[in-house]
Amino acid sequence: MAAFRVRVEAVLHDFLDGRARAAAADGMPAVVVETVRAFFAAGGKRLRPLVCVAGWYAASGRGDTASLVRAAAALEMLHAFALVHDDVMDDSATRRGRPTVHRALTTRHDGGRTAAAAARIGAGAAILIGDLALSWSDELLRTAGLTDRQLRTLWPLIGEMREEVMYGQYLDLTSTGRPSADVEQAMRTVRYKTAKYTLERPLHIGAVLAGAGPRLLDELSAFALPIGEAFQLRDDLLNVYGDPSLTGKPCLDDLREGKHTVLVACALRNADPEQQAALRTLLGTPDLTAGQAGRLRRLLSETGARRQVEDLNHHPPGERRAGTCPQLPCARRGRRPAQPRRLRHPPRHLTTSRTAPCRCPPRDERQMSPCHARTCSYAPSLTRSARIPRRPASTPWNG
Repeated sequence: MAAFRVRVEAVLHDFLDGRARAAAADGMPAVVVETVRAFFAAGGKRLRPLVCVAGWYAASGRGDTASLVRAAAALEMLHAFALVHDDVMDDSATRRGRPTVHRALTTRHDGGRTAAAAARIGAGAAILIGDLALSWSDELLRTAGLTDRQLRTLWPLIGEMREEVMYGQYLDLTSTGRPSADVEQAMRTVRYKTAKYTLERPLHIGAVLAGAGPRLLDELSAFALPIGEAFQLRDDLLNVYGDPSLTGKPCLDDLREGKHTVLVACALRNADPEQQAALRTLLGTPDLTAGQAGRLRRLLSETGARRQVEDLNHHPPGERRAGTCPQLPCARRGRRPAQPRRLRHPPRHLTTSRTAPCRCPPRDERQMSPCHARTCSYAPSLTRSARIPRRPASTPWNG
């Protein structure tokens, strides 16, 4: 995988070199391309491109991988678009240990302008640079050397991926400043903003490039969604309890903005009246002090919310399904979800588990059918393990 990461970096570097030459030939400002180049140079895990490559291997991909690498690089360019816009919406100060794009552009354009005018120009310029990154991700795909058949299969997936992450971002944006005890709504945001976008769709894209069919895509979804959810739940904890010198992100932004995360929703659900009053007073305070943030962190721990979110990542699968995590819908109603079943034909390079449909009754008031953990908001895929159990080498896949 390290070799694939180097190749993705090389594709991005060469592509931006070409964009810089085209901009110079047309007399366009060089700062646009250089800002995107600096954004990539600041770091990043290149997770989505590597997950895309893993999907290709899971579908037993063979042969030349040049097209795969370029398609994977397109996902990283798409991610740059998403992060630049996300930082503008959240007005984040840093990303990967450096000033965010809109803050850097604000500083660049503050000469002779008021602070408010410079900030407005910085935000607007960052939005335009993010839009260019989105356009460039399309160009990387169009020039990846894919066959017509691959492109016909791939474009709908790319469209779904973009739509899902934008809906997830919309849910996140509109709930910010109004946190509630609705854990299911917070998990819906996690699923669409992170789990599908970070793991499920990149796996699908890589697998489709290798010729995968619907059955394998379903198996990859069963593998990817709980891990993607765990990834975001851990990120939510780091955004409150993490060390900025290690994470590269501030640890006050989520608290100051009043983000409706699973962590906050669990705290509000568990809190007594006095704790609830303190949480609602402090969450969303724009000038939250370090002392007030410390009090919020203590409240999140004292209400058991931190432990519950940790449990969602680390609780043994059997105990979680048995209903010991009180924030799960099935547990609150005292019902036990169906036991997991093994996949008969797992992906070659993956070991996974899958949960049969939950037996919870439908929500009559919403006319919903009995929930399936992977698709239904009534029983989120939290009912599946976020840790993937390893199969003993001697155990056959016999259903």
